[in-house]
Amino acid sequence: MSVRVRQDAIVRCLRRRGSMTVGALADEVGVSRRTVLRDVRSLRDQGFVIGSEPGRGGGLRLDPLSVQTTAKLTVTEAFALLISVASMRAAGNLPFSGYADAGLAKIERALPPETVRDLRRLLDSLHIGQVSPHQDLSGVGAINPDLLPAFETAFLGRSRLSFEYCDAGGRLTRRDVEPQALLILPPIWYLVGWDPTRDGFRHFRMDRIRAPEPVEGAKFRPRRVPFDEDVCPYRDWPPGLGADSALH
Repeated sequence: MSVRVRQDAIVRCLRRRGSMTVGALADEVGVSRRTVLRDVRSLRDQGFVIGSEPGRGGGLRLDPLSVQTTAKLTVTEAFALLISVASMRAAGNLPFSGYADAGLAKIERALPPETVRDLRRLLDSLHIGQVSPHQDLSGVGAINPDLLPAFETAFLGRSRLSFEYCDAGGRLTRRDVEPQALLILPPIWYLVGWDPTRDGFRHFRMDRIRAPEPVEGAKFRPRRVPFDEDVCPYRDWPPGLGADSALH
């Protein structure tokens, strides 16, 4: 867990619960008490007002007025939020997806221009559809958390992506592809890559990808991905969405 992710988790815990002991924070974040105290000192230096409550049952308390109000999301974080909301819509039966979309629109309006530019490029690569009712979903697993930032780096830098892939038969191979798009058929996610060794597109289940690494110096050009008619770019899905969003 990176320092930023860990400190964000501490702020989130304190914001939600009001007050927590150092030990409870350490258990929640999964680090030592010493690490929590070091992160709290760093957060105070960043301008967060975190007080200590003495006595039995006391703990750390975050002054809500000190919380930063400007969205400072990375491209990967903003893209992940967009994908999450899109997946909620595609599922069709998850509650509160409308509220999530409204909250995301507020975040989008606060993003800096350079982040919006990169997000638009990523959104051009994001396609969403409905999974086949005949698809076997019993083996769908968790996606490696390193995969999305690796895809972003490779996609925006137009560099190939190398990774280990375990196919449906359990065979493990090392693949080196041009990351051209993401295809989401909830709950299955695919990385769509152009495979130079096979001279064609290949769909890789993202939950079967491990150890992703952008390949420096191996540049590629964008290609038109031949999706079926019922799979649409995120900016055009569902119909009428574009008028309500700053990015779509």
